[in-house]
Amino acid sequence: MWQTCARQLARTPALKLGARPRALPLVLRRIPLGDLLLGSGSPRRCLASYARARSQHIQVLSHFTAQGSPPLSESQRQTIYALSTPFGKGGVAVIRVSGPDALKVRGAICRPVKKAKGAEPPRPWVMERCQIVHPVDGRVLDDGLAVYFKGPKSFTTEDVLELHLHSGRAIISGVLNALSALPCCRPAEAGEFTRRAFEGGRLDLTQVEGLKDLINAETEAQRRMALEAAGGVARSQFESLRTKIIKCQVFVEGFIDFGEDVDELGQEHMLSEAKKRAQDICHEIQNHLNDNRRGEILRSGIRLAIFGPPNAGKSSLLNFLAQREAAIVTPIPGTTRDVLELTLDLGGLPVIVADTAGIRKTSDLVESVGIERAQNFVKGSDVSICLLSLEDLLVRQGGKLELKIPPNIQQLVTPTTFFLLNKSDLIGPLDQNQVKEALTSSGFQDRAWTCSLMTNTGTKAFLDGLTRSLHNVYVGQDEITSSAPLITHARHRHHLEKAVEHLQDFLRYPIEQIDIAAEELRYAAAAIGKVSGLIDVEDMLDVLFRDFCIGK
Repeated sequence: MWQTCARQLARTPALKLGARPRALPLVLRRIPLGDLLLGSGSPRRCLASYARARSQHIQVLSHFTAQGSPPLSESQRQTIYALSTPFGKGGVAVIRVSGPDALKVRGAICRPVKKAKGAEPPRPWVMERCQIVHPVDGRVLDDGLAVYFKGPKSFTTEDVLELHLHSGRAIISGVLNALSALPCCRPAEAGEFTRRAFEGGRLDLTQVEGLKDLINAETEAQRRMALEAAGGVARSQFESLRTKIIKCQVFVEGFIDFGEDVDELGQEHMLSEAKKRAQDICHEIQNHLNDNRRGEILRSGIRLAIFGPPNAGKSSLLNFLAQREAAIVTPIPGTTRDVLELTLDLGGLPVIVADTAGIRKTSDLVESVGIERAQNFVKGSDVSICLLSLEDLLVRQGGKLELKIPPNIQQLVTPTTFFLLNKSDLIGPLDQNQVKEALTSSGFQDRAWTCSLMTNTGTKAFLDGLTRSLHNVYVGQDEITSSAPLITHARHRHHLEKAVEHLQDFLRYPIEQIDIAAEELRYAAAAIGKVSGLIDVEDMLDVLFRDFCIGK
């Protein structure tokens, strides 16, 4: 059958389109049997159509490399491709191609559904329906949409092609394999699309970090903060600081250049003006540094530790916050031996809640290790909740109830500690009124609540009050009008601290060493420039981009 078809095909005029008789056996071997069975007409007609399509795609592939030139190496392939959506079953999958040969890639794998008159170039930024075909044998892989972004008006500032396909494993794999068959393309590395956007000037480092944080955001507060950074809010603030330092340099350089004419041109005023501006910049940067690490904590999560004596209800509180049985609860003291952490969303804030071992004196070696870990975790947390049992906490003195916190618990209490007084169902109504008076006299009324985790009495008031307090500390009382923190990464803080050090050194130098003082201003401006990437930071770029997904 195949030999007969080959002989018929060898005599057909279709060979004039570019197929060679010696290549026909290879062509025939690659023809799927289903293509013949589903084709219309005789086998001769099916094979002739197949040869014409194959000849056309061979002509397309010839555009990528010069005649007789060796194939491109991996480093010479400047056009990259990757899947930009999760791999697997879904509605739509997006494959992104970026580089100088993106338009040629479109011509090789996209076959228009509607035949246009002549070879018209694709319209940029317009979705067009097309068939996605294999560039070697012309097999149809999917029926989808293609959109061409003409550089520099694209994300990477290069020519970009996006293929919108049906999201199925076989379809995605088939299209990726088809792109790998093109000699100009190579798979993208992690974060390479975003890196090209940075190198092309589309984004600075703060926007790159904001984009990464936006993708990883799990709560509303994280989304808002990351969206502002990705939109360029932090970029403009850092550029403003750097511009102010450069203006200080202008005054100092003027003093140095015209130092001999101080009395005539008033260069002393220029130096005093530069120092006054440097002091103002120092104060502005210090205000950003004195934010209690608000941005870094919001980005990574607020670390909240639950601590207290055994059997106070710490594990029950963790289960209440998680709305599931996350921790084992028993009436036996010392049930919790290690730190148990959960990540929760409390009112749009990312909170890492930790249940710790009950703090007490014990001779049990395993329990003592757990207590030591609990104490260390509480000391390293951003916020803590001291959970106490009302029946063990209340002490009657002279007819009044007083709160008596155990000494080993009291040493862990800090200004960021909240109090939850559990087991309110075990005291009477009269005693509860006295508890409120005791809280007021102790100064805990603004950060303490009473509840019963057994009956859920008072738990809603506690949760609302805790969420409101966390919002006031980390977001601001009005989260709509409050601005996002400028410092969201440790490297921002490091470079700003260095800038303050250089500015303070500038202020300390006497007038006789003004040339050395001017260098300190240059160092300060360079430190700010490293935050946004205006100054070379090649050593940390690989670390930043490698944590991106492949298609971003």
